[in-house]
Amino acid sequence: MPFLSVADVLRLPVIAAGLPRVEAGEDQLDRAVRWVHVTELLDPASFLEGGELVLTTGMPQPSDPARLRGYVDQLADVGAAGLVVELGRRYQQAPAELVAACRARDLPLIVLSRGIRFIEVTQTVHALILDAQGELLRRSQDVYEIFTALTLRRADAVELVQAAADLIGRPVILENLVHHAVICCGASRREGSVLEAWDRRSRATPTPDRAGGSGPEGWLVAPVEEQGRRWGRLIMLPDVAGPVTGPEPTMVLQRAATALTLARLTGDTGWDRQAHRSALLGLVEGRYRSQTEARIRTEALGLPTVGHRLIGVLVAYRGAVSRDASRLAAPDERIAAELRNSGTRALVGRLAPERTGILLSLARASAWQPVVEGIGRILAEELGERRAQAVVAVGPGVAGLDQVARSFGEAGQVADAIGPGTPPRAFYTPADIGLPELLYALRDDTRVQRYTEQRLGRLIEYDERHSGGMLAALRSYLGAAGNKSIAAKHAGLSRQAFYHRLHTIERLLGCDLESGAQRAELHVAITALDVLAESDPEP
Repeated sequence: MPFLSVADVLRLPVIAAGLPRVEAGEDQLDRAVRWVHVTELLDPASFLEGGELVLTTGMPQPSDPARLRGYVDQLADVGAAGLVVELGRRYQQAPAELVAACRARDLPLIVLSRGIRFIEVTQTVHALILDAQGELLRRSQDVYEIFTALTLRRADAVELVQAAADLIGRPVILENLVHHAVICCGASRREGSVLEAWDRRSRATPTPDRAGGSGPEGWLVAPVEEQGRRWGRLIMLPDVAGPVTGPEPTMVLQRAATALTLARLTGDTGWDRQAHRSALLGLVEGRYRSQTEARIRTEALGLPTVGHRLIGVLVAYRGAVSRDASRLAAPDERIAAELRNSGTRALVGRLAPERTGILLSLARASAWQPVVEGIGRILAEELGERRAQAVVAVGPGVAGLDQVARSFGEAGQVADAIGPGTPPRAFYTPADIGLPELLYALRDDTRVQRYTEQRLGRLIEYDERHSGGMLAALRSYLGAAGNKSIAAKHAGLSRQAFYHRLHTIERLLGCDLESGAQRAELHVAITALDVLAESDPEP
């Protein structure tokens, strides 16, 4: 049961019998009532602690307007929930000065047209308050056990945030220090509207030292720490069900924030990468329901999209590096940190166990090459002699989020095509894909394998039986573009011996080496044979 508000008390039959009428503070009726206090003193504030609903007949209230304002000021300063005045004994109607004073201090003023028994009011309300406090204690124990169990099994940040959202039924957002919405849970289909203009709204909302209300929208905010320093904050948002108030939401949010702090102490620190990964996969796999939702989500992570050029970059790890997952986290974090420190807006996240996606958002007039070269330098520093086992592939720049999947798709095709025989470069683009790279990308296609075997199988078998060097002679001939003299020189053979080998090759393969078309077919087959013999580099 939530704590009673002033509005809740006014709806109770014991109060409704007095025909209550609100004279001031109409927009403050959601104030929590901690207790009900009956008093006829001129200085009731000395007996109050805040949150009390004060009941009085008005008998001791002064007639002097200045002293009447002082009486109201006392109640407002101590944080009274409201003032209830029973008419008939002192007043037949609420004095204008009293109404004006309560309105000036936003203090709810309720007058009762009929007399009621105050003792029945206190008994009824206090019983309900005590029930609510007992329920809150039981609820607090349940929440404590939930988050303790999640912490002990080392639940990730998404589970912790989702638990808080489920317990209260409101959207909950985990945000870092630069106001990026790292995790958003409980928003359902309203995530777009929840995160709309997130950076501006977040910066208008200060962070309290402990869980509490803050900002113009009435957010409930709790700080999240890391080793004694502020890491970010956990935010619970109001929704159509009403504002986020009361001790239960505050208690749940504080428990969740504490669990997140403990999670960071135990080593679960990759929250930004997880958030970026989720957003990137949403773009690449088309998970967002609309472009508006995609824009709002990526902008909430600090990636501007409107008026920017978006470029998909893939880092494809191979060989021993790809099998050592513990070594891949450091380069990813370093790349993200260096891009952030240089002012480059980007999302960096793992798209597959051996592939990291980087979505760059650049001003349309700025050059992307220096940024990608910087990524290559970071990989060289992090991987050292294993740098060759990380391929940096760059897709085309696109203007909208709906084209990001295509940019990453082309980057993926480039990464697939770069083999061990490709000359090393800081990065590769679609323009770097030649015949060897194309055939390397198709090396698992049985049609390529069959073509190679059909064109060169007999020649390879002949060499194995006779140690004839026919394949080497064919390489030299094709490499010299059909110039027999140059080819013979490169092969280290006399022209007569080399010509004899060419005639043998023509006889074995049933081809005419003078034909440009047939030489091109054989060149493709030789290149495919070389590609099929290649393998990823090992340490």
